[in-house]
Amino acid sequence: MIRYTCLAVISFIFLLNSCATSMSPSQVNSLLPRMTKAKFYSQIQAEESIKSGGCKLLVSERKYRAPIGISTSSDLKNGARGIDEWVNIDGGNAYFLKNYQWIPLDGAESKTQLTIEFGTMLCN
Repeated sequence: MIRYTCLAVISFIFLLNSCATSMSPSQVNSLLPRMTKAKFYSQIQAEESIKSGGCKLLVSERKYRAPIGISTSSDLKNGARGIDEWVNIDGGNAYFLKNYQWIPLDGAESKTQLTIEFGTMLCN
């Protein structure tokens, strides 16, 4: 009986979490850098590092649509993987986040896809 109750509670929590269709800016800025292998810079930090010569800008505007996950957290993990792949392809080791947005699919607000806009850099 206890096993079924625990399973029901876990399922309910998962269901509530998977209903979320976006994250707050503070959540994204807190979680995304921990999910990527490449070094995260804020836009201001990136501009300063490029001006000082500590980083070389490789691609200023990259747009990536992450594969749809089960939850917003898995969307963000998929986005982080995509960022790391593009940073690697560009020959860099760092990135800065320009914008992100969960876009509703087919007019259904319950299904969204994460689009991330970022730049890639090679830093010392």
